[in-house]
Amino acid sequence: MCFCAGLVLPEPGIAIMPLYCYGRSMSSSPATPMLRQYLAVKEQYPDSLLFFRMGDFYELFFEDAKTAAKELSITLTSRNKNDPAPVPMAGVPHHSAQRYIAKLIAAGHKVAVCDQVEDPAQAKGIVKREVTQVITPGMLTDSSLLDERAENFTLAACLIKKEWGLASLDISTGLFRATGTPDLGRAIAETGRLAPSEILLPRSLKGDPFSAKLCAAVPKATVTYLEDPVFSLSQAGGLLEKQFNTKGLAGFGLEEKPAVVAACGAVLYYAGYARKQELSHLDRITLYSLEGFLWLDAATVRNLELLENLHTKTRQGSLLAIVDQCATSMGSRLIRQWLRYPLLDAGAINERLDAVEALFENQQALNRLREILDAVHDVERLRSRISLNQANARDLLSLKESLEQLPALWALAGENFSGRLLAGQEIEDALDDVTLLISRAIAPDPPPTIREGGFIARGFNGELDSLRDLASDAKGVIARMEADQKAKLGISALKVRFNKVFGYFIEVPKAHAEKMPANYVRKQTLVNAERYITDELKQFEDRVLGAEERQAALEYEIFCEVRDAILAQEGRIGRAAGKIALLDALASLAFVARQSRFVRPVISDDQRLVIEEGRHPVVEKSLPGQRFVPNTIALDNESNQILIITGPNMAGKSTVLRQAAVTVILAQMGCFVPAKSAAMGLVDRIFTRVGALDDLAQGRSTFLVEMQETANILHNATEKSLVILDEMGRGTSTYDGLSIAWAVVEYLHEIQGQGVKTLFATHYHELTELAKTLPRVKNFHIMVREWGEEVIFLHTLAPGDAGKSHGIAVARLAGVPKSILKRAAAVLARIEAGQFGGLSAKTQGKPRETKAGATQLPLFPTTGQWVIQTLENLDIDSMTPLAAINTLSVLKERLCRADDTKADGQQKKEESHSQGKTGQSL
Repeated sequence: MCFCAGLVLPEPGIAIMPLYCYGRSMSSSPATPMLRQYLAVKEQYPDSLLFFRMGDFYELFFEDAKTAAKELSITLTSRNKNDPAPVPMAGVPHHSAQRYIAKLIAAGHKVAVCDQVEDPAQAKGIVKREVTQVITPGMLTDSSLLDERAENFTLAACLIKKEWGLASLDISTGLFRATGTPDLGRAIAETGRLAPSEILLPRSLKGDPFSAKLCAAVPKATVTYLEDPVFSLSQAGGLLEKQFNTKGLAGFGLEEKPAVVAACGAVLYYAGYARKQELSHLDRITLYSLEGFLWLDAATVRNLELLENLHTKTRQGSLLAIVDQCATSMGSRLIRQWLRYPLLDAGAINERLDAVEALFENQQALNRLREILDAVHDVERLRSRISLNQANARDLLSLKESLEQLPALWALAGENFSGRLLAGQEIEDALDDVTLLISRAIAPDPPPTIREGGFIARGFNGELDSLRDLASDAKGVIARMEADQKAKLGISALKVRFNKVFGYFIEVPKAHAEKMPANYVRKQTLVNAERYITDELKQFEDRVLGAEERQAALEYEIFCEVRDAILAQEGRIGRAAGKIALLDALASLAFVARQSRFVRPVISDDQRLVIEEGRHPVVEKSLPGQRFVPNTIALDNESNQILIITGPNMAGKSTVLRQAAVTVILAQMGCFVPAKSAAMGLVDRIFTRVGALDDLAQGRSTFLVEMQETANILHNATEKSLVILDEMGRGTSTYDGLSIAWAVVEYLHEIQGQGVKTLFATHYHELTELAKTLPRVKNFHIMVREWGEEVIFLHTLAPGDAGKSHGIAVARLAGVPKSILKRAAAVLARIEAGQFGGLSAKTQGKPRETKAGATQLPLFPTTGQWVIQTLENLDIDSMTPLAAINTLSVLKERLCRADDTKADGQQKKEESHSQGKTGQSL
């Protein structure tokens, strides 16, 4: 890759962007050289709004001007207003451009910034201009445009040899990660988990249904299509080898992963295209396997409110807001990553738990660690800003203040993490040399800009100090020079003065003009005075007038030298930043555990999940002054595999379900959990089917969304998964929904011959019948107490089914009018009595009676009734002999099962009766 005229050029034959003639053909180019220059640049960036620097303003022309005027609410004017076809124009001041660019990026636009790259005073003809950066949603580096506690990824994806390659890059921190999978579903889930701001795809995938599904995982992401050669292996491999200065890619584990290599090369290419410079802070790729982490699909992350709450779409009210109590932005981003990627390795989980426990048990060390971390800035993004030439003197001071904390941090880590997550030798580097350099070079209170001087410390550079002395002592020098001239010439009325026309000059009364030496050059004659200049005065003038300008230029030169010296150590700075983030994340988890009474979970080898007196941390936090009612949940693969949970709305069924899933996630991310105790085997996937809303944008109804999420569970759940089902089947008719829910439970009970641990909350009380026929299904309910017409919610999970849903009582709490409640109670009584006739409010008297001899069979009949119904429904005339034999076999098997069940029940009854007699005799 080379950088030429502000444009990143790939290998020969690969076009960066298609050429585009903006507004008019080049053959009919406008008369002014400036507009011809503008259009030539715009050709190369057709999908970006071009900010064209002209003096103190960035100007936009043609359609860009119209778009900017509309989005930014600025004035749309025109250039050459008297021309038959005036050129639309809009502009913003260069010193406040970032504010306007931020608005355009938030609105989904890209911005190409075209700067003046030569001094207008020295330019011959039109000033040379180049695009210095392309700002896109995924390529933001300005801290004012970024969420400091979250990554900002650009994701490149491609499909090669039936494998999806995914490469994600946060250019603001240098985090560069990649993975591959042959499973489109996993690729989609990973895209949703990364939540990139921008997605890069080969142009050949535009309109492809599979890539459309990938992009649909993050609807707000900007999608950018690059020419297919950008994803070629030769192009990608060459870029990666050059970036990391390697021969081959074996060291990254990429030699057998062509799709991953192509994706990595594409995102690296795009970063170079956007930044127009070397990207030295991108010094490593982290290759990871999706099979190494607990799989949380987009629906689960959303339904469990891991990163944002469902209602306000903000961080408040999410699980992340509970566990992220970090002192630094780096720690917050790492906690977020841990929450999205819970571990599947028991050793790694326990290693992280050991580190959290070390701080949990030493409150003094924990408090001291958090106190030190409070003084640390975002070293990761400071390092990137320095690497991208965006840092100012204040950034360097922030880096220095952060690095000054390293000795104390490393000492604490060595005392509390010996043999654990942080090895002492890995973190001994205190970067004293970098700290000392910045301390010597940068003044204590520097201005925000680096072009006007005033930020290099006195004593760091002798020439700079002389220039400053000259500028600050100019009046004193003039006074001494004037005294010397008076004494030398014997003219007491002589004065040394200055004006903007002549600069510095010597003024004497006309009566003394004959005393002036011949080498004094007369510059101006006034009525009563003569003005002269000398070589000495001219030299002084040049020094004084150029001192401030030279001072600013020299300070910038010195700053660049200091920055380059720091860049030479950016690898060490990056490693230190990673360790700081790790310490902060561990300290946050320990702090949360102490503040919220969390306990260390036991990670076991079996498939049990036992949470004793568990709590939902988010709900508990939202109940200040109130006691959260804890509940115990026990699941295994032998007897308690599926729990059918019934109870009224508002009783807490959904909370019980969610807190079980949240507890597993916290445990596997290496966090203590909200419970009295918890023991669990590793869970490979968590699936949730919780509520549903219409997806109008995709043309999907509530029920379709619900069924698609259910299908995902049925296709992908394993015996090590945890399934959370909340109110399945509400989007269709009662019987349809009940039937589907019944069949789903049966399927989950037998999935892969082993079943899957499932918590199923429902209002379909008929599902409790499944506990009679499926051995690993158990019924539980949320307890309530009735007091007259009132219902008291106890929020306690107990064995058995609820019996009824108390829906009318809940409606009363919601403020439904009493007349409606009274009528609903009457209708409910008739329905429960099997009297479906005469329910209309207009019908008077008794309900219609059913015909003599007519019966209404129950929805789930007894075995005998089921056999009779089956025989009555047989179409004997159309049955083959083989079908008849098979039908009889099924009927016989069902009857035999029923007899066995009845015999078992009788035996248990007799045993119970016998035990009762024994107890009485005792």
